[in-house]
Amino acid sequence: MNDLIAPYGGELADLFADAARVAELKESALSMPSCDVTPRQQSDLDLLMSGAYSPLRGFMRQADYARVLKEMRLSDGTFWPMPITLDIGEALAGKVAAGQSLALRDLEGVLLAVLHIEDIWRPDRAAEAQALYGTVDPAHPGVAQLLHKTQPVYVGGRVEGVEAVVHHSFTDLRHSPAELRHQFAKRGWVQVAAFHTAAPIHAAQRKLSARAAQELGTNLLLHPVVEEEDDYYYRVRCYRAVLEHYPQQTTQLSLLAIPSRGAGVRELLWHAIVRRNYGCSHLLWEAGTEHGYGIDGAALQEAISKYGDELGVEFEPREPLVYVEDSADFLPPAQVPSGARTRAMDQTELQRRLREGLEIPNWFSYPEVIRELQSRYPARAKQGLTLFFTGLSGAGKSTIAKAVLAKLLELGGRPVTLLDGDVVRKNLSSELGFSREHRNLNIRRIGYVASEITKNGGIAICAPIAPYAEVRREVRQMINQYGGFIEIHVATSLEICEGRDRKGLYAKARAGIIKEFTGISDPYEAPENPELRIDTHGLTIDEAAQRVFLYLEQQGYIA
Repeated sequence: MNDLIAPYGGELADLFADAARVAELKESALSMPSCDVTPRQQSDLDLLMSGAYSPLRGFMRQADYARVLKEMRLSDGTFWPMPITLDIGEALAGKVAAGQSLALRDLEGVLLAVLHIEDIWRPDRAAEAQALYGTVDPAHPGVAQLLHKTQPVYVGGRVEGVEAVVHHSFTDLRHSPAELRHQFAKRGWVQVAAFHTAAPIHAAQRKLSARAAQELGTNLLLHPVVEEEDDYYYRVRCYRAVLEHYPQQTTQLSLLAIPSRGAGVRELLWHAIVRRNYGCSHLLWEAGTEHGYGIDGAALQEAISKYGDELGVEFEPREPLVYVEDSADFLPPAQVPSGARTRAMDQTELQRRLREGLEIPNWFSYPEVIRELQSRYPARAKQGLTLFFTGLSGAGKSTIAKAVLAKLLELGGRPVTLLDGDVVRKNLSSELGFSREHRNLNIRRIGYVASEITKNGGIAICAPIAPYAEVRREVRQMINQYGGFIEIHVATSLEICEGRDRKGLYAKARAGIIKEFTGISDPYEAPENPELRIDTHGLTIDEAAQRVFLYLEQQGYIA
């Protein structure tokens, strides 16, 4: 890539224009095509402009992109393992060309930067997924994220920064690479180990990170990876709380707002480069908790042997510590005395205890951290949840959903909202047709509304047809981060549904009057593993609704 600055620990790339140039850019941007960047694109842009992605000076051109995928190097040979690209839609791509400029704006229309376009191309997303993840299986979150992008064109070129991205939360914990380097120099910190995590820090991780820093003779930067979603706030409050349990003169907390790719060893190598740009000498983490990176130890060691000298950062994975009851201390497994009583609790057990309102032992974490966790994970009977009915037209989804709604309102305790398929079509998606694309968009809209209801402790009851498994899986993932998701397949057969046909829809579909009708001219992909499966043939509505109610009671969602 042309115009690179010295990599890793040398001069940082400062992409911000000076005041006079900013005025020129703002004036010329009025007549430029504009791209409203997504939150993830905005994060990449923010890190580019601040120098965290040094030596990059913009979004990658095609030659850099291709060589990074193939060899983890930029076109000039500089080691760089992760493609940093900007994707746009076909409509915008038709308005721009190489040699032109593109105004990059946030979702409120504020001009953040100008991209001077040097390349435009349509990538092979499947090939990109294979290179990054070694698979094209959409069950892999990184693959799903990549293949589900609706903007098929990449644009690359030099970026000129106009205005820094504005953050409204935890501003005292956000630092540019230059700011952290300045603070380190001011405090006399020469060697700094960045502790990488994407989960709250508990007593074992505090001991592990503090002990490692002492052994290495470094100062300690708590540098958690965050993305500004709803769990970000409670996690940062946890980090602030645990900071009080570290040595104050040798520890600092700073947030790394970087989009996760889930790309295994590549991503960890990329994080090492970013941490080096922030002025760190070591990258420290708890082995086995790379948080979705899928790190293979042998592959990591091979990569370190091959590229370590170019990174300028020492890798320091540390084996998880074990709590020893006899000494009331955390020790590496190899140092645990023979016969000593030990305790351990993984994330699955922690979340189970939180969701069921069980005690969290004092040895595991700190009272103030536990309080934050308990506020984030209320017991199931206090959580928000979504009941997602799916099935053919006429299966009985809406009727059962209304009966369940009445029972839940009678019970009280949480607000309940019914999102019926026909009602949503009329009021939220009236402009949509019945193509696969439009059906999926309608379900995503329903899922988004349900996720907001769930996030705020309510109960959403959804009753669309939702014929496609892929988008149902998306909605499940969208909602599961906030509360419960219960998929209920109303599995009434096509023959029974067609026999009911109160609206005459099946008859019109058979006659070819209605096109793209689920079950006749369009497929219905039945859920493979729903939480509940109900065939309404031979059941009364109250009996069907009671099955749902009994399930909620069994799972602890209602007391």
